[in-house]
Amino acid sequence: MKHLLIISLALLFSAVSYGQDSWTLKTNKDGIAIYTKTIENSNYKGIRVKCSVPATLTQFVAVIMDVNTATEWLYSTKSSTLLKQVSPAEVYYYSEVGLPWPLSNRDFVCHLTVRQDPHTKVVTIDGPVVPDYIPAKNGIVRVTHSSGKWLISPGDNNTVNIEYTLEADPGGSIPAWLVNLFVTKGPMESFKKLKDQINKPQYKKVQYAFMKN
Repeated sequence: MKHLLIISLALLFSAVSYGQDSWTLKTNKDGIAIYTKTIENSNYKGIRVKCSVPATLTQFVAVIMDVNTATEWLYSTKSSTLLKQVSPAEVYYYSEVGLPWPLSNRDFVCHLTVRQDPHTKVVTIDGPVVPDYIPAKNGIVRVTHSSGKWLISPGDNNTVNIEYTLEADPGGSIPAWLVNLFVTKGPMESFKKLKDQINKPQYKKVQYAFMKN
């Protein structure tokens, strides 16, 4: 069972679903709601995660942009390393996802950019993969198709509302039906840890010139 559950992480790369809007609620536990839908021209399910957490907008962005610490909360992440800091609102980073033998690990380079609507204060974080940013590594399958989006909006009583949408193809020989069968496992585990990560002291002190809470 552990073997099957870890496979679901192949879908948990920062990504966004485009296409139809027919989302189906698959699980709602501990304040974390996870939806799936069929994606046009893809064998893999898209996912959407919604939850609210006690935090400021800046706090949440600080966690996502602190890419070197993703191993602390992102399910089955073996490594996560900053490659280039373009600005406080733009980074490139490398990540390797560990999968059980006999499957090969997956890796990707993600390009994160942050922007905030000055009127609504809604923050958007886009995270498409950039497959050719660094050379592929022997024995690791490079993820070449993935694009992503976080939407973070101000909530009531000092909370933020989070919506994360995902579409990704893990590549290689993992059967789509098997990935889809356990598609909610990785997101659920990640978001549980993300709630704890946000409360760490270092993120409460961060300020960004380009953002307002």
